[in-house]
Amino acid sequence: MDKKSIIGFVLIGLIMVAFFWFQSIQMKKQAAVQAQIDSLNLVEQIRQDSIRAAWLAEHPADTVIAVTNPAAEPSRAVYTDSLLNEAAAVDSASFFTLENEKLELTFTSQGAQPYAARIKDYKRYGGDSLYLFKDGKASLGVVVYAPNAVDTRKLNFQYVAEASDDSTLVMRLPFSTGAYIEQRYVLRPDSYSVDDEISFVGMQNMIPRNVISLDLAFDAVIPRLEKGYQNETRYSKLNYYFPDEKKPETVGNNGRSGSKSVKSSLSWVAFQQQFFSAIMRAPENFSSGDLSVTFLPEGDESGDLMACSARMRTDFKPGAEKITVPLEFYFGPNHFQTLKSYGQKYERIIPLGGWLVGWFTRFVIIPLFNWLNRFGLNFGLIILLMTLFIKIVVLPFAYKSYSSSAKMQALKPWIDKLNEKYPNAASNQDEAMKKQQATMDLYKRAGVNMFGGCLPMLFQFPILWAMFRFFPASIELRQQRFLWAEDLSAYDSILDFGFRIPLLGDHISLFALLMAVSMFFYSKIVSGNQMTGNDPNARMMKFMSVWMMPIMMFFICNNLSSGLSYYYLLSNLITMLETWIIRKWFVHPEEIEAKLKASEGKPAPKSKWQQRLEEAQRMQRQMAAQQAAGGKGKKRR
Repeated sequence: MDKKSIIGFVLIGLIMVAFFWFQSIQMKKQAAVQAQIDSLNLVEQIRQDSIRAAWLAEHPADTVIAVTNPAAEPSRAVYTDSLLNEAAAVDSASFFTLENEKLELTFTSQGAQPYAARIKDYKRYGGDSLYLFKDGKASLGVVVYAPNAVDTRKLNFQYVAEASDDSTLVMRLPFSTGAYIEQRYVLRPDSYSVDDEISFVGMQNMIPRNVISLDLAFDAVIPRLEKGYQNETRYSKLNYYFPDEKKPETVGNNGRSGSKSVKSSLSWVAFQQQFFSAIMRAPENFSSGDLSVTFLPEGDESGDLMACSARMRTDFKPGAEKITVPLEFYFGPNHFQTLKSYGQKYERIIPLGGWLVGWFTRFVIIPLFNWLNRFGLNFGLIILLMTLFIKIVVLPFAYKSYSSSAKMQALKPWIDKLNEKYPNAASNQDEAMKKQQATMDLYKRAGVNMFGGCLPMLFQFPILWAMFRFFPASIELRQQRFLWAEDLSAYDSILDFGFRIPLLGDHISLFALLMAVSMFFYSKIVSGNQMTGNDPNARMMKFMSVWMMPIMMFFICNNLSSGLSYYYLLSNLITMLETWIIRKWFVHPEEIEAKLKASEGKPAPKSKWQQRLEEAQRMQRQMAAQQAAGGKGKKRR
C-alpha cells in the first residue's frame, strides 16, 4: 500500500468520524429541543382537557346521548338542537362532483366529505380507472363543541347552489339559531390540489371561549394499484412533516403496520402508496396528532392495500363571528417535479436515499432522466443512454481500478510460482509471512498497487445505491413496456409458479436472471487475478464473489423493478467491455514481464513515502548516537 492509498483511507476515516460526531451533537440538540416542546404541549393538552371536562360537567343537559345497542342501526346521536337531529336522521345522501383535467372528486352530503378520488391521467394495473379511494372508503370529519360535541361525519349537510359552481362546492350544516358549519371545497384548475375551508359562522356564543381547538379526523383505505404486492408495500407508508425540517418522518415503512402519537406542531400528513398519495396540509399547522397505518394481507378479498388514519388537532381563536380553519389536500402521483411545484416539501416523501445519494439523484439522475424523456424515447432506451452517460462520467475514476485488476491478472504466472515455492503457507505462519513478503516485493518490482483500485470503486457505490433507490420509486417507469417487460416499475415474469417459494416469490424474472448471469461472468473475469493458492480465506472470498453474490442479487432483484435489474445488467455488460478494452490495448503483459526480468536479483524499489520514512529513521538514529556520545564525554570530564 503506497502513500496515496494510506492518505485516502485516513481521509475517509477522518471524514466519517467528523460526520458521526457532528450528527451526534445535532441529534442531542434536537432531542433536547423536542423534549422541551413535548413537555409544553403535554401541559397545554392537560389544561385543555381539564377545561373541557369541567365545562361538560357544568352543562349535563347539553351532552350527547348515543345509541350503544350493537344490534341496532349505526349509532345516531340525539342533540338539543332540532335541526341537528333532522340532519342526523337523514338516511340517504346526495353526491356531487368536482372535476378538472387531472382529478375527479366525488363528495357526499353525509358529513360534507370526500367520497371518491379518481386520478384521470393514470390507470391501475390491469387497465381500470385509478381511484386513490372510492365507495366511501375515506372520511373527513370535524368534532367541535357547540356547546355539545358535534361530529360532522354523522350529520347530513345541505348543498348551497348559489355558492357553488364547476370548481367550487359549498355545503352547510344549519343550526336552529341561524348559525351554521360550512365546508367549502375549491378544486384548482389543472391541478391535483383541492382547498378545503371549514367555517363556523354565527357560532361565537355557542362555542365556549375556553375551547380553542377542534379535532379533525381523516381516514382512507388505499387500494392495491400495482402489479407486485411486496414491492408496493415496500414503498408505501404514512408520512408526517414537521415545519422547516429536512425530511418527513414515517410510520409503517417496508410494509409494517404502525402508529405514532405526535404532541408537537405538524405541517402535513401523507398517506403514501408506492406511486400515489393523499396529503392533508394545514397552512396554520396542526397542533398535534395520532397517526396509524395498517397493511392488509396480500390475499385480502377487497383488494385493498392499507388503511390509514390521522386524528389531528388544530387550534383556532374563539369569539369571532366567522371562525375559519383552512386545509389543503393533494390527491395525485408521487412525481418529483409535480410534488415540488407545490412548494411544501411534498417531494421529500419520495425515497431518494441519504444526503449524498439523495443529492446525486436530485441533481444528476432526475434532471438527466427528464431531459432524455423530452425526446419521446422508449424508456428502455433512456435507461441504456443513462447507463452509458454514467459510465463515461465515472470512467476516469474506474480506469485505475480496471487497470490495476488487469495488471494483477498479468502477474498470475509469477504468483503461481510463489504458490509452488510456498506450498504450506496456509498452515505454516513463517512460510505465510515469507510468501506475503515475496508477493509484496513482486508487486513493487512490477509497479502494481494491489489496493490501487479501492478508492475509485468506493466512488461508484453511491451511484449504484442511487439507482437502487431511484428506479422502484420512479413513476415515469410505471406501466412502461420494454421487450418482454410489461411494466418497468414492477418485476418481469417469464415463468409463474402458481405458488410462493420463500425468498424467491411466485415467478422468475428474466431481467433479474440475466443480471445475475452477467454478474457471475464479470466476477469470473475479475477473480482470475485472485491468487488463492492454498489460502482457505482467499478461496472463500472468491467463492463468495463468483457464486454467492450473483445468487443473492438474483433473489433480491427477482421481486424488484425490472428497470433496476435491466440497469444492473447493462452496467455489468459495459463494465466487462471496459475491462476487456483496457486489458487489450492499455495493459501490456510483456512490458510487466520485461520490468520483472530487469529487476530480478535487485532490491525492490521503494516508494517516496518509504524513502522518507527510512530517512527519518536514519536521522533519528544519528541524533540518538550523538546524544549518547555527548553523554560519554561529560562522564570523562
